[in-house]
Amino acid sequence: MSEAYLLDGKARPRGRFPHAKRAGGFVYVSGTSSRLPSNEIVGARVDELGTVDLDIRAQTAAVIENIADILRPIGGGLDDLVQVTAYLVSMNDFGGYNEVYARYFDENGPTRTTVAVHQLPHPHLLIEIQAVAWIDPDRDTTQEQQ
Repeated sequence: MSEAYLLDGKARPRGRFPHAKRAGGFVYVSGTSSRLPSNEIVGARVDELGTVDLDIRAQTAAVIENIADILRPIGGGLDDLVQVTAYLVSMNDFGGYNEVYARYFDENGPTRTTVAVHQLPHPHLLIEIQAVAWIDPDRDTTQEQQ
């Protein structure tokens, strides 16, 4: 038996899929970006002349925070992640992404794979991360949520 989660207060998926799906203790988080519910993209700025400024550090932090927000109502958090896959549009952004990633995780964190992709669903997105968490189905989350 599995349960899908489509969460209020998060950007709606750009397709017919949930933010996350639980199967037993495993929670699979769909590819997550820095997109806000308003469809603005954290780490993407366009000035009055149309010049685009994209910030991999801001986008990486926003993606990781979005994943934490997705796991919270399911009773989990970033400490419950066991595996992440990051998709970068350019490996030239690896250093900035890796720097921010290290603020959240160390060698005791989830396993990680990082790959370069041709593009993501919006031209201002530099990164997307999908993740797998293990959240004990018997965990008492009532005290954690208070």
